[in-house]
Amino acid sequence: MTSLFHLPSSLTFRNICYSPSIHPIKASHSHFRISVRNENSAPQLSKISEFSSKTLNFLLSGSLALALSFTGVGIAEAKVGVNKPELLPKEFTPVIDVAGFLSDGQEKRLAQEITDIEKDTGFKLRVLAQNYPDTPGLAIKDFWQVDDRTIVFVADPTFGNILNFNVGATVDLDIPRSFWSRLAGQYGNMFYWKEKGEDASIEAAVMAISTCLREPVGPNNCSEVK
Repeated sequence: MTSLFHLPSSLTFRNICYSPSIHPIKASHSHFRISVRNENSAPQLSKISEFSSKTLNFLLSGSLALALSFTGVGIAEAKVGVNKPELLPKEFTPVIDVAGFLSDGQEKRLAQEITDIEKDTGFKLRVLAQNYPDTPGLAIKDFWQVDDRTIVFVADPTFGNILNFNVGATVDLDIPRSFWSRLAGQYGNMFYWKEKGEDASIEAAVMAISTCLREPVGPNNCSEVK
């Protein structure tokens, strides 16, 4: 989706928010392919699927504001994009917390874990904690050099579930699509982060991703959120 990162057409990403379905998205087109196991629920899941993909786009660029309730999806246009490179840190870090969810110690621990993940697996995990519209938005694409081996994890409580993911095409080959929605359902739901804190949701999600990426690729890898 060009309004998200303006990625070259050779890169394919999936934008994932909390939803029963997962959504492959080609960066150069506003196109959605929906994979749903339960055929009977396809019409409703189709609406949620469209919401989920557009939600992460909104979280970063502000091109479309959406509101999700348990009864349906409401759509409201918000034409103001967000691209604030001034909110980026002066030096590279895989964790950017403009919302103040994490302590300095937590940021350092997560940064070290992410460094270890990249060293051990070759995959790049990047974490952005924000409260829209206070976000660097599109500026993170160049700052992090996002590519098809990158997982961009946006922690934003704007829509209730705090965990949102943008998954590179190469990552998608190794990680089951159901993993991301189960991860968001377990650690991103409003009950969890309101009780334990946004920082607890972020840390738990990073550790679960770390465990998943280190599992041997196969029919049962990442079958549990740990």
